[in-house]
Amino acid sequence: MEIHLIRHTAVENPENLCYGFAEMPLRKDFSEDFKPLNLDKDFDLIFSSPAQRCCLLADHFKFDYTTDERLREMNFGNWELKKWTEIPEEEINPWYKDFVNVKACGGENLLEMQARVMSFWNELLTEKKANKILIIAHAGVIRLILQAVLQFPLENMFSIQIDYGKKAIIQVEESLFSIKNINV
Repeated sequence: MEIHLIRHTAVENPENLCYGFAEMPLRKDFSEDFKPLNLDKDFDLIFSSPAQRCCLLADHFKFDYTTDERLREMNFGNWELKKWTEIPEEEINPWYKDFVNVKACGGENLLEMQARVMSFWNELLTEKKANKILIIAHAGVIRLILQAVLQFPLENMFSIQIDYGKKAIIQVEESLFSIKNINV
């Protein structure tokens, strides 16, 4: 099985707002960002985060896809759509020190997000009828999947750069994984 993971294209966020679950629009000229994307058309299954920034990509390529709530980005709760610099230090500093275990105020921590994403991933790995799968998601989701495959410490997940509009490709054969590409 070959699994392609693609991050949505760049968002319009000049204020540097915190966003995850919240809808954040793609750049004003997002259709230009779609032009250089090289996506195959021969996927057996296609899944997308229900976030509009992901669905627009699937719609642009006229994919027949299924949305799955488990593919959403981290839920930042009360911090959603606030400027990072305006989140009170007493709330954000503990999260900066331990984002794995500390929840965003009113949101989730990385372990909760990981459980959600791994629920999807483990279910996907039982799929027997699909040889080629596309997942349209967010950087956090893609990093968590790569973390599961590569088995590196969760606190190191931000060490992997996941570019807007780029793919990671994972080959799965008899429960063995190989990363074919990242950011292609």
